Amino acid sequence: MTDSFDGPPQTPPAERASFLDGVRFAFGTLTVLPARITRWDRPAARTGMACAPLAGLVVGVLATLPGVLLLLLGGGPLLAATLTVAGPAALTRALHLDGLADTADGLGSAKPADEALRIMKQSDIGPFGVVTLVIVLLLQVAALSEIYADSWIRGALAAVVAAVAARLAMTLACREGVPAARPGGLGGAPRDHPGDGGAQA
Repeated sequence: MTDSFDGPPQTPPAERASFLDGVRFAFGTLTVLPARITRWDRPAARTGMACAPLAGLVVGVLATLPGVLLLLLGGGPLLAATLTVAGPAALTRALHLDGLADTADGLGSAKPADEALRIMKQSDIGPFGVVTLVIVLLLQVAALSEIYADSWIRGALAAVVAAVAARLAMTLACREGVPAARPGGLGGAPRDHPGDGGAQA
């Protein structure tokens, strides 16, 4: 991820962050839902990344509501799938899509790691990012449309599971032993530094 983890902590750093601190961090960072982040330090980030699947669960459930409602009112599966796929973008400020485009631009550049990270940090989007976003969104809509056509329950379940799995990938990427792309990014925030204790997210 290319977001910066800057700014002073809002509370004095401690070795542990509570579950509520983690939930607030996860929802305040990964969604547009109202969640006041009360701690902005590494322990809170560690717990927050462990809570990322919970944020994914809420995003997935909320994203399915318009599509399922449309289907129950007699709408078509293609439009329902489009609404459902658009939901997470609205609920997360398109954070996951921005990250996907940045990753595609960085990898597609075939540049050394430092240069690729510089490309990923740029605010604009390159051709690799555009093509990747178009293909991924089309695949998501097409796949979900097929599932919705079979059963709205299965479609809703697939959308929720996908949202949870995507955020679970963040949790796994922040665990101990997986190097961050850069220490100053959100991906490096949960990792131990001198004085921190506890397991990684």
